[in-house]
Amino acid sequence: MAARCLHLAALLSFFSGALPFPLGPEAGKSPTCGYESCHATQPDMLNVHLVPHTHDDVGWLKTVDQYFYGDRNDIQHAGVQYILDSVVDQLLKNPDRRFIYVETAFFYRWWRQQSSSMKQTVKQLVEEGRLEFVNGGWCMSDEATTHYSSVIDQMTLGLRFLNETFGLCGRPRVAWHIDPFGHAREHASMFAQMGYDGFFFGRLDYQDRSQRMATKDQELLWRASESLTPPMADLFTGILPNGYNPPDGFCWDQSCDDPPIRDDPELEDYNVDDVVNRFVAIAKSQSMVYKTNHIIMTMGSDFQYENANLWYKNLDKLIRYVNAEQAGGGKVNVLYSTPSCYLQELHRANSTWALKTDDFFPYADAAHDFWTGYFTSRPALKRYERISNSNLQTCNQLEVLGGPDSRKGPFGEGDSQTLKEAMAVAQHHDAVSGTEKQHVANDYARRLADGWQRCQVLVSNSLAALSGSTAERIYCDNLNISVCPLTEASKKFSVNVYNPLARPVSHPVRLPVNGSSYEVTDANGKPVDCQVLPVSSSTKEDPHLQDPLLQDPHSIQNKFLRVTFDPDTGLLSGLSNLETKQSVKLSQNFYWYNASDGNDALSIQPSGAYIFRPNSSTPFTISRSAKTESIQGVVVQEVRQVFSPWASQVVRLYAGRRELELEWTLGPVPIGDALGKEVITRFDTGIRTSEYFYTDSNGREMLRRRKDFRPSWTLRQSEPIAGNYYPINSRAFIKDEEDQLTVVTDRSQGGGSIHNGSLEIMLHRRLLYDDVRGVVEPLNETSDIFPEGLVQVVLQPLLSFTEGELHPDTRLEFSGLQAALPPAVHLLTLTQWDEDSLLLRLEHQFQKGESKVNSEPVTVNLQKMFSTLKLLGVSEMNLSANQWKDEMKRFDWTPQTGEKPLLKEFPQRSVWEVTLRPMEIRTFLLRVR
Repeated sequence: MAARCLHLAALLSFFSGALPFPLGPEAGKSPTCGYESCHATQPDMLNVHLVPHTHDDVGWLKTVDQYFYGDRNDIQHAGVQYILDSVVDQLLKNPDRRFIYVETAFFYRWWRQQSSSMKQTVKQLVEEGRLEFVNGGWCMSDEATTHYSSVIDQMTLGLRFLNETFGLCGRPRVAWHIDPFGHAREHASMFAQMGYDGFFFGRLDYQDRSQRMATKDQELLWRASESLTPPMADLFTGILPNGYNPPDGFCWDQSCDDPPIRDDPELEDYNVDDVVNRFVAIAKSQSMVYKTNHIIMTMGSDFQYENANLWYKNLDKLIRYVNAEQAGGGKVNVLYSTPSCYLQELHRANSTWALKTDDFFPYADAAHDFWTGYFTSRPALKRYERISNSNLQTCNQLEVLGGPDSRKGPFGEGDSQTLKEAMAVAQHHDAVSGTEKQHVANDYARRLADGWQRCQVLVSNSLAALSGSTAERIYCDNLNISVCPLTEASKKFSVNVYNPLARPVSHPVRLPVNGSSYEVTDANGKPVDCQVLPVSSSTKEDPHLQDPLLQDPHSIQNKFLRVTFDPDTGLLSGLSNLETKQSVKLSQNFYWYNASDGNDALSIQPSGAYIFRPNSSTPFTISRSAKTESIQGVVVQEVRQVFSPWASQVVRLYAGRRELELEWTLGPVPIGDALGKEVITRFDTGIRTSEYFYTDSNGREMLRRRKDFRPSWTLRQSEPIAGNYYPINSRAFIKDEEDQLTVVTDRSQGGGSIHNGSLEIMLHRRLLYDDVRGVVEPLNETSDIFPEGLVQVVLQPLLSFTEGELHPDTRLEFSGLQAALPPAVHLLTLTQWDEDSLLLRLEHQFQKGESKVNSEPVTVNLQKMFSTLKLLGVSEMNLSANQWKDEMKRFDWTPQTGEKPLLKEFPQRSVWEVTLRPMEIRTFLLRVR
């Protein structure tokens, strides 16, 4: 039986303060890194910027540690530690050589193992601009399935390490997302606010690329927010010519088969003339689809440069022999370069650039190959990552609130760093995306679990310090399957509810219990409404609590909503807003698309971890009716629908809530018919959508979508379902002039509006074939508990429990805030930075024009925020906390169209007063006592 009890969660709050400190080790030095270290170019020639690089996935076919060590080469030959060893050795042999490195997760591992003399050598290479960091996050994050708060955290983690290790020369000037499978507008906005001068990526839709090549618009200005005043979220964006690979015939890695440059005329197969001619032809051809006399070539690929000598020996020769042609009138100049040096030349061109305001989803690399399946792939991992982010924010906050006692206290030594690193790794574009091998997905989940175990110690220590009670605290991580041994076995227990939001919330708490009647009281001893009801049949049957069940429900309602069900089918039939007296016809059901398997003559491309390709535009209905039963109570009303042995749903309406909760349970998805299945739920309404619908970007601003349409290029639609799917990170809606239906998701999923008035969301995928994009493994998840397939359920929020009576001196309520923050303001980050400093991020969570009341600037006084900390100083930083805000200077770019409005300034009466405009995030370092 599960007792679901309504309880008002405790209000949480925080503190802050900070004074400036050097953001790197070399204050006052005049380094020659960055733009100062670029090689000279030739203004009257075609300049070819060769960028030696390696793309090192932070997990994909092998785990992150297997990749670092070069283990399991039977899966893929790759060893990152050897790449860095070899590159450093080769850079020292020629000061002209350059190399860029991206993934700080790997570099951090390597750096810890180096001697002091090697560290000094590498610092010199960095200070001279010969080794340059680009992007610089812990990983190269996915852009479709990541939440903005986790992206900011992983970027901050990586950039902080580079900053503290290398100072100014460790700060990347360029964002570099060469492999993610489509690009989100919110990512571009975040990169702009982090201070990047430009952004380069490798993948975009094949039709989009073709049209941009024709108009020479492969380099553009991306205006990445409709709310933030330009150029706050403007980002120069370049599309690389070969994905991120070298031109055909010019790969000189040990993993490649291209011939080396054979330059001794006395030996066989002398090929210098042929190499030079082919290279010049490729360079001239590439220059025809770009705007300036500068082009870039990525000389490297996945896990290359393990034997860097092969690359550099041939690149040295290539540069020498092509440039030698200049003496005879050649007009091609080749040089070692970096993305920032190339960007600087584009900036110097003083040109105008095409303006883009939408995003780069969905991505297809051929007519029937839409990379829209991974929006949903591995839904359990996607949900676990989202829960882990919530756990991490709670852990960070309680580390601040509990002070030093939280890290070392009655329950031992705890830390938040382990979970920070695990969460950062999970943002990788083959992690939360669901596009890794199964054993790698298991490793990501294990890291998150290990990190949470370390955080549990910290949380227990902090709660002990704040409450004055050292009673053991229990964490029930299996509440999603109604398992919590303490609550099931105890006759009396206490529940601690931690609210990480900076405003009060009313949250329903659902716990598994074995009694039939309970009394629940709040911190003041007042009774709390509670209700005992049987668990749903998808969890387990309990014959002792069947009395509350009613058959054939026609409707449920509270004072805000009324939900009706078709008496013949048991399906949802309508939703009414009792406040506004609006009603909408609404039906919902579950369906599955049959995944193309690649075996029949018409189906070359199968569905897989990346690609969604149904073999028909019409999905199969799981069942046209649902067996239903309902529960009526003072806390919650439920209608339980069973569609099949593997598909069920609970429709839940809580007292006093303005939203309807749908908790689906899917699986094991049957494959006995040898058919791969892509399972969706679809909401059909009378809303007149005119083919428009709306999805969020990484959990922040909404973008308008239109069926069979792309805002910035002409689409020839070849996949009517997959080609209309978009990432849904947290919410999607459809609307007309009168009504709006919004669906809020608890994890990243894919979806679309295929028919007017409908919204469909893909919930689960079980496939039998690989989609030939490198994983070499079908997306067919199983588990030890359910070997026939993975069961998906919506997980529950975090609570902690104490058995028996509490000590009478236990403090039952605590708030770290003096008062709740305004409704428009969200406390995004509160974390310990160093012994005396905290990192604080506040964000305005409404878009421009979204709310008549809340889409206005709002001012917060930092001194009046926190209840337990004294603020001694405050300094504002950029979004990634690796630059002082007033020192952040970026390249200025001119769009071909669109004005540059002036940013309205608000008078600041005090350094402690912070004004936030719609969608603005502000970051502060606070020094505290």
